[in-house]
Amino acid sequence: MKRRRTTLLILTALLGAALVASPASPAAADEVEQLKNGTFDTTTDPWWTTSNVTAGLSDGQLCADVPGGTTNRWDAAVGQNDVTLVKGESYKFSFTANGSPDGHVLRAIVGLQVSPYDTYFEVSPRLSVSGNAYSYTFTSPVDTAQGQVGFQLGGSADPFRFCMDDVSLLGGVPPEVYEPDTGPRVRVNQVAYLPSGPKNATLVTDATEKLPWQLKNAAGAVVAQGSTAPRGTDVSSGQNVHSIDFGAYKKQGKDLTLVADGETSRPFDIGASAYEQLRLDAVKYYYTQRSGIAIRDDLRPGYGRAAGHVNVAPNQGDANVPCQPGVCDYTLDVTGGWYDAGDHGKYVVNGGISTWELLSTYERERLARTGESEKLGDGTLAIPESGNKVPDILDETRWELEFLLKMQVPAGQPLAGMAHHKIHDEAWTGLPLMPSDDPQKRELHPATTTATLNLAATAAQAARLYRPYDKEFATKSLAAARTAWTAALAHPDIYPDPNDGTGGGAYPDTDASDEFYWAAAELYLSTGEQQFKEYILNSPVHTADIFGPLGYDWARTAAAARLDLATVPNKLPGRDKVRQSVVKGADRYLATLKSQPYGMPYAPTDNLYDWGSNHQILHNGIVIATAYDISGASKYRDGAVQSMDYMFGRNALNMSYVTGYGEVNSHNQHARWYAHQLDPSQPNPPRGTLAGGPNSSIQDPYAQSKLQGCVGQFCYIDDIQSWSTNEHTINWNSALTRMASFVADQG
Repeated sequence: MKRRRTTLLILTALLGAALVASPASPAAADEVEQLKNGTFDTTTDPWWTTSNVTAGLSDGQLCADVPGGTTNRWDAAVGQNDVTLVKGESYKFSFTANGSPDGHVLRAIVGLQVSPYDTYFEVSPRLSVSGNAYSYTFTSPVDTAQGQVGFQLGGSADPFRFCMDDVSLLGGVPPEVYEPDTGPRVRVNQVAYLPSGPKNATLVTDATEKLPWQLKNAAGAVVAQGSTAPRGTDVSSGQNVHSIDFGAYKKQGKDLTLVADGETSRPFDIGASAYEQLRLDAVKYYYTQRSGIAIRDDLRPGYGRAAGHVNVAPNQGDANVPCQPGVCDYTLDVTGGWYDAGDHGKYVVNGGISTWELLSTYERERLARTGESEKLGDGTLAIPESGNKVPDILDETRWELEFLLKMQVPAGQPLAGMAHHKIHDEAWTGLPLMPSDDPQKRELHPATTTATLNLAATAAQAARLYRPYDKEFATKSLAAARTAWTAALAHPDIYPDPNDGTGGGAYPDTDASDEFYWAAAELYLSTGEQQFKEYILNSPVHTADIFGPLGYDWARTAAAARLDLATVPNKLPGRDKVRQSVVKGADRYLATLKSQPYGMPYAPTDNLYDWGSNHQILHNGIVIATAYDISGASKYRDGAVQSMDYMFGRNALNMSYVTGYGEVNSHNQHARWYAHQLDPSQPNPPRGTLAGGPNSSIQDPYAQSKLQGCVGQFCYIDDIQSWSTNEHTINWNSALTRMASFVADQG
C-alpha cells in the first residue's frame, strides 16, 4: 500500500539490535565466495548466535538448539557479519538445512548489519527432518562491507534443533532470469463476461497480420468466430498483441474457451452470477479483518480465530494504548476496527478511504438507476450483526467507524478534536503471526490534519446513512465530524512524519487541501449548511482537474468529494459543472482503456505501475461507472464493466488477481494470518481478496530478487514475501467491493 515503508524491510532493525555478533574479518572485495567457513569442517567461527541459542559442530554441520516460547523470528538466530556486497552484482545464496522435529519455518536473510538494518534478500522455507538444499539468486542494491547473512529461527512455541551446512554466497554469478508461467497466449476474463456486456480478449503473438479466432462452448462446438485486430507492441507488457472482440455473442454459458493462433484460452463463463457472488465476497473480507472480536468459524469456516488486541496475554492490547514517547500523556481505548492489511496496524487515513468507499457503495445502490440496495441488506453477509434490521454493509462498516471515532483526541487535551494518525506495534512483527499472539507494545502516533479530516469526512457521511437505523449513532457521528472539522481548521498543516515507519506504515502526505475539500463536501451533503457550501465553492480543488492517470487513493481524496457531490442529491450552485467534470474524467479514462490492448483504464506516466495499481485501475473504472450513473450513456457502462477483465485474467500474467476467482488466481498475498504458504495450518486469504498488483518499484527484497528490470504488468509475483506487489489491504478491497457491486447491477 503505497505505504509507507521506505525501510520497513521486515524487522531487520530488531534483528540487528538483538543479535550478539562474533567478530569476523571482512571478505576481500575480489573474492567470489563472500562467506567464511560455510562448510563447518572444524569450527563454527566466525558464525555467531543470539545468546539464547546453543550451537556447535555435529557431523560436519552447524547445529543449533533453538528454545521454545519465543514469539518473533529474530528472537533466536545464527548469522555472519562483515559480508561484502557490490551494487548491481548478482549473488547466489545457497545452503542446506534441516529441522527436527520438522515443520518449522526458517527466515534466511541477506542484509545490513548496522542501522538502518535494511534487508536485500529474504526467503522463508519450511524445514524437514531429512534436510533440503536451497538456492536463490538476487542482485545487491548497494555497495557495503557490512553485510550480514542471518538465519532467524524464533517464533516457535516448542524447542527444536536446526542444522545447516554448505552455506555459500557466491558473487559474480549471472542473474537468474525469472520467467512466470503465463499459460496460453489467449488472455481472457477467466471469471465471466456479462451476456449483454462487452467481451474482449488479448492474444499474444508474433503475427503482424490478423488471425482467425473461434469461440467454443463447453462441448467444444464453435459458436462464434471472427478475426483478430493487430495492435502492435503493448507498452504495458512489451508484448506484440492482437485484440479479439466477441461481444456480438450474447448467450449465457459455462466453461467457454477462445481459440486463436493455435492456443486455447482458460475457461470462462458468460453470465452475471459470479458478480453477484463477488459483490458479497468482497465485503465479507472485512469480517475476518476485524480487530477486537473473535472471528466465528461457523460464519467463516476455516477462518475462525481468537480476538486480537483485547489485552489478553500475550497481547498488550488496544484497550489502554499510550502515545509514542513525548506525544501525549493519556491512553485511549482504540479497540475494534479493521486490521489495515497483512499486518496488525490500524490507520485512520487508510481506514477513512475504505469506510467512505463501502458507505458509498451502499449509497450508490440506493440512488443509482441500476442500484439494488437490498442485495447488500440485512442478512446478506453472514456477520454477527445479521438479523438486526440494519443493512449488513452498514453493520460491517460501523465496526471501523466506531474505531475511527475512538482515535479522536479527547476534550481538554492539547489538539483536542484532532485524530491520531495511526495505532500499531512498537516494532514490526514477522510472518506468520495471529493477531491474538502479537506480543508487541501498541502505541498511538501523533495526530495529523489529514487523519482528522478523514474522520470528519467519514463521520459526516455516516450521519446521513445511519440516521434511518440509529439516530443516536448518527448524531454522535455528526458531532464528531464537526469537532474534527473545527480542529483541522485550527491546525491546518500538521502532517505525518514520513520517517515514522517502524512497526507500521508512515502514510506520509504533505497536502491536506484535498482532504479539506472532501470533509467539507460530506459535511455539506449531510447538513446543507452555508459554511460548508462556501468552503467547497472557494476551494481551488473544486475546479481543479483531479482525475489523473493513477486514480484516487488514501493520499488523493478529492475524487471522493467530487463523486459524491455529483451523485448525492444536493443544491450546490454549479452542480451541473461538477457532474460534467466527472463525465470529462471518465472520457479520459475511457480513451485510455481503448488505447490499451489489455483494455484497462490505466496508463501511468513512463509505464511506472504504482503501489497497489490494481485498486487504482478499479478506481478509474469507478469514475467511468459514475459517468454512466450520471448520463445513462452505454459507453460508460461498457467501459466500467470491461475494466474488470484485467482483474480476472485479461492481463500479461494471465491470472486473476482476486483469490478464488478464475482458474489461476492470486492466493499467496502477504498476510500474517492467511499465511498458508508458510504455515499449512493457516488458510489462504478468503475468497474475494484483491492482490495489490504490479508495482514497478518492487520495494521488497523478494520481488527485487525475481523482478529486476520488469516491464509494467510483469512487476508482480504471487508470493507471501512480496509485500510491495502482493499485499492485501482494506482500501484495495473497498475498490473491488464498489466495482463488483456496480457490475452485478448491470447483469
